[in-house]
Amino acid sequence: MLYPLLLSIHVIICVMLVLLVLLQQGKGSEMGAAFGSGASATIFGARGSGNFLSRSTAIVATLFFASNLALGYVIFKQARPDAVMPDSEQTETTVESSALIPSDAPKANNPAPTAVPAPATVAPVPEKTENKK
Repeated sequence: MLYPLLLSIHVIICVMLVLLVLLQQGKGSEMGAAFGSGASATIFGARGSGNFLSRSTAIVATLFFASNLALGYVIFKQARPDAVMPDSEQTETTVESSALIPSDAPKANNPAPTAVPAPATVAPVPEKTENKK
């Protein structure tokens, strides 16, 4: 229940962060405003947009990192290894696998040496010689 809620909040924060970054002016826009290109006649005024947008971007970026950490924590808690295979199932599989090995099987202290075949030798291929006339 918590994961879908956090995921939807995270998507909304991501969209807000992208929009805030795209709304900001680049570093070269001050030169255009100095020559009267009309860039200074914005909604926030000549200097107000920089402060408002940069503070908003910093706040939304902090929310983005916080939601990322929260999503990671929720996913980590949901995907615990003991939640996938409880201890009761692990003990059953070990009991079943140990029952397959007979206890009266002879144990070999010194196994018989196995013969290792000698490596095959390959005869060298004679090089072709051309007859010059």
